[in-house]
Amino acid sequence: MTQKLKLGIPKGSLQVATVDLFSQAGWIINPRSRNYFPSINDDEISCSLVRAQEMGSYITNGVLDAGLTGQDWLAETNSDVEIISHLIYSKSSDQPCRWVLVVKQNSEIQSVQDLEGKRIATELVNFTRQFLTERSINAAVDFSWGATEAKVVEGLADAAVEITETGSTIRAHGLRILCDLMETHTVFAANKLALEVPWKRKKIKQISMLLVSALSARERVLLKMNVPKERITDIVNKLPSLHAPTINHLHDGKWLAIETVVHKEEVRTLIPVLKSSGAEGILEISLHKMVP
Repeated sequence: MTQKLKLGIPKGSLQVATVDLFSQAGWIINPRSRNYFPSINDDEISCSLVRAQEMGSYITNGVLDAGLTGQDWLAETNSDVEIISHLIYSKSSDQPCRWVLVVKQNSEIQSVQDLEGKRIATELVNFTRQFLTERSINAAVDFSWGATEAKVVEGLADAAVEITETGSTIRAHGLRILCDLMETHTVFAANKLALEVPWKRKKIKQISMLLVSALSARERVLLKMNVPKERITDIVNKLPSLHAPTINHLHDGKWLAIETVVHKEEVRTLIPVLKSSGAEGILEISLHKMVP
């Protein structure tokens, strides 16, 4: 019987982004309708869909060997796990998210100290209570099952601690951010006892390396071009690269082929510069993985 690594996939808003990341890394996960155990094209892995909020507890208790969840939920549940890698991605972007304290635009609350005696709604109850305790602020913190911002709008709470990427949804609800509590992103975490099993440790490290490689590749592209031999020094000096560009001679001896990996955001300014410097046949190629 094949040994299985028990892997947790976050259920909910991060699920699609996680399945897409695994696909880029080489694992095809197929969620099944009304089923919490997706199939995966790897006989050594069994997957479970688990809420990100519960993932840390399941990994800590050994129900799962490893899984993906937010740093925030590991802190909230005081999970005793080993973080294998940091994976900065979310449902709509590859940027970290923030937990922020929000109030109505016209609220009399102007600072954290003004929360004394107030009521705060949030999913992040334990962390919020700790945040207030450290500042000697006595306020009621209520668990919110969702629509947390609406509770402030409707007057059911004086403030809320909510997660955001850009803050646009918060502003759209007529709220303002009082302060940031925590920046968070997805992490790949493992059970400490599972890491003591050699084959599990090897498998967990393999998954981590390929997930990190897939994310790294999203930020970069491969540029290829042909360059007249006499212009090579000028063009190479204009090219960023990981170490140094790869240069190969073409058959006629008058031209060279160059390829290099660059950040995506550099391409729009780099290509015109290369073209004006004599480069021809410039190709921009997407990458699937870039192994550190």
